[in-house]
Amino acid sequence: MSAQPDLLYSEEEEALRAAVRDLLADHCDAAGVIARVESDAPHDRAAWKALAEGMGLAGLLVPEDRGGQGATHREAAVVLEELGRAVAPLPYLTSAVVATEALLACAADDLLAELASGRRIGALAVALNVPVGGAYKVVRFEDGALHGELTGVADAAVADVLLVPADDGGLYAVDASAAVVTPQPSLDLTRPLATIAFDGAPGRLLGDAEPAVRRALRAGAGLLASEQLGLAEWTLTETVRYLKERKQFNRPVGGFQALKHRLAQLWLEVVNLRAAARNAADALATGSDDIDVAVAVAQAFAAPVAVHAAEEALQLHGGIGMTWEHPVHLYLKRAKADAIAYGTAGAHREALAELVDLRAL
Repeated sequence: MSAQPDLLYSEEEEALRAAVRDLLADHCDAAGVIARVESDAPHDRAAWKALAEGMGLAGLLVPEDRGGQGATHREAAVVLEELGRAVAPLPYLTSAVVATEALLACAADDLLAELASGRRIGALAVALNVPVGGAYKVVRFEDGALHGELTGVADAAVADVLLVPADDGGLYAVDASAAVVTPQPSLDLTRPLATIAFDGAPGRLLGDAEPAVRRALRAGAGLLASEQLGLAEWTLTETVRYLKERKQFNRPVGGFQALKHRLAQLWLEVVNLRAAARNAADALATGSDDIDVAVAVAQAFAAPVAVHAAEEALQLHGGIGMTWEHPVHLYLKRAKADAIAYGTAGAHREALAELVDLRAL
């Protein structure tokens, strides 16, 4: 039987949270993020450099003897909570988690060290909506080169190296400059999608694609729940703060009982989401036998809560919540996009039902 997981935050994790929150306050304020997503360069490279190179957080999941910080998924989860709170336009989940986990399954220590240092950004060339263990599109490997097109790849536009699954079963590292990356319309402007076209691009064989992709998507799904937690916490906190300040009939709107009930229900959902997200991060960190169950539970629960929190924030902010200048629309779009990332809640419920031998509802 697995040991009982410790879902509380350690002093070190809280110190990490404070440091990341301070950094994001300097680099990713709401007005700055909105201005950035309106431009042709939504990714914040200055913030990435400060987070990845300055603080060394891109290498949290990489062992020290392979060029990283030798931390765990618990610390990475704390970083993602804060990135979710700020809807930061940074490729942390895609590079420091998903691409890094794929490389950890292969013999590519030089490339792993480069991603861990933050000097290079990686992207796994698998569509963002592919669930754990799901079928994914591959390109053709012929005469030592890659041919074909992949769509829906998150953060490909900012990647320096692409990790590409091919029809021979291999996972190949391709320099991004050797491919044609075309932006796709994306609901979430802070995590843009792209189409990648390969026309005879040279690739370096890293290892078998199937286990690497599965490991990467599992970690991505498990830690995405922490991003969704941060998003839900911010929207709840800001909504409570706003309703305490906004007055109607000379009374704070937050004092009306109907709104109190809605906020109390949302608070309970967020508390439960925190437990599910922490459990998934702890299972990934400890290598628990129940990793698949923990990840499926977290993702089955996270998306509906994050979307509900963002929808309530939009509605309860009234007219100001409908404006482009207020950042709540960024949170709703991120929540909606996250709801299909690495599999929908329904797909995770089906997976969970199989894992525990129950029929999905």
